[in-house]
Amino acid sequence: MLAAVASPPAQAQTSTDWQPGEPRLVTPWTEDVSPDNALPEYPRPQLTRKDWQNLNGVWEFAGASEGEQPPFGEQLDERILVPYPTESALSGIQRHEDYMWYRRTFEVPRNWQVGKHKDLRINFGAIDYKATVWVNGQEVANHQGGFGAFSADVTDALDGKGEQEIVVGVEDRTDATWQPVGKQRNVPDRGIFYEGASGIWQTVWMEPVARSHVETLGMEPDIDSGTLGLTVHSGGEDGRLTVEATVKDGKRRVSRTSGDADAPLEVPVPDAKLWSPDSPFLYDLDVVLKDRGRVVDRVSSYFGMREIGMVEGEDGRQRITLNGEITFLMSTLDQGYWPDGIFTAPTDEALRFDLEQHKVLGFNTVRKHIKTEPDRWYYHADKLGLLVWQDMPSMKTGGRPPADAQDQFESELQELVEQKKNWTSIIGWVPFNEGWGEWSQEATGRIADEVKEQDPTRLVNAHSGVNCCDSLGDSGKGDVIDWHAYPGPATPVPDDTRVSIDGEHGGYGLEVEDHMWFGEGHAYEMRPDSESLTEAYVENQREVLAAARNCAVSGAIYTQITDVEHEVNGFFTYDRQVEKMDFEQVRKINEQIIREADGTGGGGTDPGPGTPGLAGVNAYKFNEGEGTTAADSVGGADAELTGAEWTTGVHEGGLSFAGDGEADSGAPLVDTAGSYSVSAWAKLDEAGDGFQTVVSQDTGANSAFFLQYSGQDERWAMSFVGLRTLSPEKPEPGRWYHLTGVRDAQAGTVELFVDGEKVDEQGACGAAESTGNTVIGRAQYGGNEVDHLRGDVDDVRVFDRALSEDEIAELATAGE
Repeated sequence: MLAAVASPPAQAQTSTDWQPGEPRLVTPWTEDVSPDNALPEYPRPQLTRKDWQNLNGVWEFAGASEGEQPPFGEQLDERILVPYPTESALSGIQRHEDYMWYRRTFEVPRNWQVGKHKDLRINFGAIDYKATVWVNGQEVANHQGGFGAFSADVTDALDGKGEQEIVVGVEDRTDATWQPVGKQRNVPDRGIFYEGASGIWQTVWMEPVARSHVETLGMEPDIDSGTLGLTVHSGGEDGRLTVEATVKDGKRRVSRTSGDADAPLEVPVPDAKLWSPDSPFLYDLDVVLKDRGRVVDRVSSYFGMREIGMVEGEDGRQRITLNGEITFLMSTLDQGYWPDGIFTAPTDEALRFDLEQHKVLGFNTVRKHIKTEPDRWYYHADKLGLLVWQDMPSMKTGGRPPADAQDQFESELQELVEQKKNWTSIIGWVPFNEGWGEWSQEATGRIADEVKEQDPTRLVNAHSGVNCCDSLGDSGKGDVIDWHAYPGPATPVPDDTRVSIDGEHGGYGLEVEDHMWFGEGHAYEMRPDSESLTEAYVENQREVLAAARNCAVSGAIYTQITDVEHEVNGFFTYDRQVEKMDFEQVRKINEQIIREADGTGGGGTDPGPGTPGLAGVNAYKFNEGEGTTAADSVGGADAELTGAEWTTGVHEGGLSFAGDGEADSGAPLVDTAGSYSVSAWAKLDEAGDGFQTVVSQDTGANSAFFLQYSGQDERWAMSFVGLRTLSPEKPEPGRWYHLTGVRDAQAGTVELFVDGEKVDEQGACGAAESTGNTVIGRAQYGGNEVDHLRGDVDDVRVFDRALSEDEIAELATAGE
């Protein structure tokens, strides 16, 4: 399929002075890296030419200061192995520089006929972040963006025969600016942010190109018509350019089509073999560019015939389809970090390894998480048959970016989509993650629309984790509703125009001695050994299957394929040396989900009418004024008081908590699988950034529901793990509020009412099963008692049905 083969590196300065650094962990491929074989493979698999030369290898290197003049003709003191980031051990530098110089010399092969009939291009896979390139002292390229490829025509800068000098100046201030960085940080933490990856981090190479040549290919398969929409974009000299495109199935010619360059062509692919994870068939494509009938350029490529879309399942709810068939997208979160190369895999074999293991583990999808990869990663995904959600690398967290950063983010997103929209494996774009760097809900919706316009053949997930963290809320745009929940899974429900997916869940962790980046590890839930880790995964995945059947969730993304630095929630340790779970059990449950999540199940359950009236099935008036028991005036589940004091309530007596008490009913008052409502009067002593829970019900892990104050949002909330319905305003300390949380199992919703008025509603199909006690004054999370109330409560009522809006309004005014 690849017409070009590995190329020896172009001759550079002597490599004897280069030495690798000492990585904290080594991968199975660390020792395979040397100056003579630094990623020697052809770097652009979808547009190959015969002649090329790799410029990876040992370059001269120096740290720099802002405004410093380029070191033309000067030998730099240090040696770096390109293309490994400066912070990586494999680079030999193993430190960060805000500003830096790269320098080397090269020679142009005489048989390339550069200057006579052809031009010379130097291509850069990616440089983080701002790069300026000079050849023989002449500026030939300037690029901003750490994840996009760019090229320089250096023909006019060449200095006759012999050695030519190239100097690259780079600025990368990482999260000291608003540049898109993904998970990179100048000061990595022991949480979810990691080492930076500065400078040249993808292959550098050169090639001769004809004065009139193929610049890019635009390819859009159409399985309904059995055609490939092909546009051959030309570059260089103007001429009367025509194209001849040949599709091949191995050695067999499928079709040959001729037409004008720079114009859409319909290339026949009769009786097309469709590409899918089960059968990742790829057609070869040869393109010949002619000027007035004379051949001026030849390139080779490939494509897969596949379609991604949406359809109503048998339950009437939207599902994702692949090639017209409902297909559940079972994915991992793949962050693409390496302990020896950070952003850059040590070898092509290593780059392929993580993807191969997805297939071993029974996954059919990968979420490339707020990072991009070299072209060969997507080539391997195409060949192996893996679907890819492609994230846009996010800006830093905290605050909202200024206008110039917003414009640059959008520019880099457009570049990403344009450069990667030919890959068969990519089926969806994800502009935002958990609100990181988001600046307005309206802008997020507009950006989703613009990405869809730029590439209408793929799904657009406007905002992964729209329910989480720094999110500004659902814009209503795009093709996907995406929630995050740990351990989850999240259970968003589709709407009339969008499918739903679990964008992140799981995160079960295990420390493995001698395979840790730090001395200790972090995960969303830690497990003591491989057996319990595997058990937790399998049980969690059974809930994913239930979400697919009952909630019409079309995909789920488990965190994550490997450990990364402090995070130890991978299937592999960070060094890829240890398998942390029983892979056979993992594969079995994953394949079951993909096989059985076929769109035939679902629909809300009918919980029955419940108990009529507004007295509730359990009620606490708190009028005792003394003792350690609060009577249940309706149901007989008296609550035992700990760390609580009697006080004046809204209606006679009330109960006061100082941040460490509870009123435990001693029983599960709510059937969390059905419909229910919980109401209470509540008054806060303080409204800071901590969570405070009025009523909840234990599960042994995380509360099944939380009627609470959300400190993260500074709002009242009715919450499930990974889902919060919120009041529009911050509550005032010292003021009484009437709160009602409603779970409607048949409608698949959760609602919050404040002072008798509905303030928020969210789709919520799934619900945590609970046989634990209903508790007033605290919650449960991660198996711990948390979120204690600092304030007062009165008149807590529990209902075994979803109250109507009129009933809640009446309840809020009763006794006034």
